[in-house]
Amino acid sequence: MKISLIQMNSRADKAANIATATALIEQAVAEERPDWVALPECFDFLGGTRPDKLAAAEIPGEGPASRALKALAKKHGIFIHAGSILEKIEGQEGEERIHNTTLVFNRAGEEIARYRKIHMFDITGPDGTQYRESAAFKPGDTVVTYDCEGITIGCSICYDLRFPELFQALAEKGAEMIALPSAFTLQTGKDHWEVLCRARAIETEAYFCAPAQCGTHMVGNETRATYGHSLIADPWGHVIAKASDGVGIVSARIEPKLVAKVRAQIPVAQHKVRLK
Repeated sequence: MKISLIQMNSRADKAANIATATALIEQAVAEERPDWVALPECFDFLGGTRPDKLAAAEIPGEGPASRALKALAKKHGIFIHAGSILEKIEGQEGEERIHNTTLVFNRAGEEIARYRKIHMFDITGPDGTQYRESAAFKPGDTVVTYDCEGITIGCSICYDLRFPELFQALAEKGAEMIALPSAFTLQTGKDHWEVLCRARAIETEAYFCAPAQCGTHMVGNETRATYGHSLIADPWGHVIAKASDGVGIVSARIEPKLVAKVRAQIPVAQHKVRLK
């Protein structure tokens, strides 16, 4: 299976971000002819204020981001793992937050999976910058996989990367490839991004595909920078494709036989001990 990861520099302009995502997917299709394309976290809207985020959120299937990707998947006959969008929460009186949500579309443009980010990025960065994702986003609580023509793909988003138990749960559900759309900060990314992505690939003995945001965006009056370096790691932990700095596309071929080979060589799933 041929896959392409889209690296973006999304900002607080939903229409412009959707147009950029569309152009990059069209470019990937023309140049790489992929079966599966993945976008980064919050590809439709990144930054802005909390009210901006609430205004940009959409009901999946009814908003411009999900409609655009549904149409692109159908037009080109590809799977689109739609990084994450800002999703409105309906039917919960008094809830002022939104979900950070992955949508997946098959070759017919049908939604086949939806994953809501579980772990909220509530940290203090090395420079003292505070991130409080839980103030604007409500976490999900469901481990999600889906079938992509015989390959089981597991869903995760950005900060989830630091919680290996999620990836073990995905492996236990049969994931042979794991997607991690991200907007990793520059400060944490330069030290932790690649080593954690490779670790998750090694631990799960699965392909690990991480499309990322790059460059800067504004949060209120503050400039924040994302790390980029979208990458694909194989089940042995080798990085087999990696994006350069800036907006662009990175592609590789996924070989399910390699997953089976690595798992046969080092059958960690069989050796696992449930600790008390």
